[in-house]
Amino acid sequence: MSDNKNKRLPPLPRSRDKKQGLRANVSRSMATRQLLTPEQLQESLAVAPPPSLPIAVIAGLQAALALLTAIVLVTYSPWAHLVGFPALGALASLFGRYAPLEHRMRIVGVCAALLTFGVLVPSLASYAGANATVMVLTLALVAGMSTLMFSHWRLGGPGAVIIVFAAGGAQAPVASWDMLVTRMGLTVAGGVVAWLICMLTDRLRTAEMANLKLPDAPRRPFSHELIAAGRITMGAAMAALIAHAAGWHHPAWAAIGATAVMQGGHLHVTMSRALQRMAGTVVGAFIVWAILALSPSFWALVAAIVFFQFITEIIIGYNYALGQVTVTPMALLMTYLASPAMAGASMPVERVLDTILGAALGIVFAVIFSTVDDRIFLARRRKKAREQS
Repeated sequence: MSDNKNKRLPPLPRSRDKKQGLRANVSRSMATRQLLTPEQLQESLAVAPPPSLPIAVIAGLQAALALLTAIVLVTYSPWAHLVGFPALGALASLFGRYAPLEHRMRIVGVCAALLTFGVLVPSLASYAGANATVMVLTLALVAGMSTLMFSHWRLGGPGAVIIVFAAGGAQAPVASWDMLVTRMGLTVAGGVVAWLICMLTDRLRTAEMANLKLPDAPRRPFSHELIAAGRITMGAAMAALIAHAAGWHHPAWAAIGATAVMQGGHLHVTMSRALQRMAGTVVGAFIVWAILALSPSFWALVAAIVFFQFITEIIIGYNYALGQVTVTPMALLMTYLASPAMAGASMPVERVLDTILGAALGIVFAVIFSTVDDRIFLARRRKKAREQS
């Protein structure tokens, strides 16, 4: 027995200690500090060319033409007062720009259906008599469900944020079944316009696509897709509810901001998008204020919307902040065109506040719900950057 007492015990395995030490080094507080470094700001300011400038130009032309056609057609129809809905459907032309030619039209068609879904959910809720809080929560529902669909069906950018934008545009009350059906019909019509224009012009991408080689997006486990969708649902709901409680007129913009930021695949991308979205929105809101101060005519507004849509699709590939400088005027002028009485002079300021709120909550939720792998990736990236500097 004494021999057993004096016998040296084997050392404990060190793998557990290493694992615990690794987890401590990639804590959420550590990740937060790494996201608040000067290196992160430099990443946000970086400008890089898009995968293909010719394809970006073609995509801009397609989106601008689809938007203009949808607006013009409904303006000379009995439903001119609902001009915003076909314009929302026409946003289907934004999707699939780098998709192979044989897959592009499927993506545009699916996204047109998702835009219609984005309009349908809040419209049905309003028709059913939902109160303001429930209407705000429909934005979160649309954000989560569309995030899951985009991820699982691999539809690509610009992602679920456009569907949430459509849901935000459908927040106005629905007084009758006829109004609901008309909304849906006009949104579908806008999607059909987008599909036809892309079909007729997509051959312009043929030569460029033959030389373009893009890496395949990784297939994520369905459980990871569900977690990401749940995280975005919570972030969009919290952002919209806070904006609503503050008495802001457009809580959808806060939900859009949270969704856009949390679409980033990694924490450093999420933080960059938050900084870029806030900075670009401030500049874009000032542009809107300057335009509206001139009291532009209807067709001047349409021309501005189409112009900003075209420019956005070209420059957003260089830097997300640059895209926000032009997409903000496009979105706000569309809102003003659809509901000038509801827009008000404070609209640009509210857009900035809502965006800052949504972006800030987006990065907070991204850190809170981050996995160990997310934080390890960030730590390794920061370490590599330090070694190269």
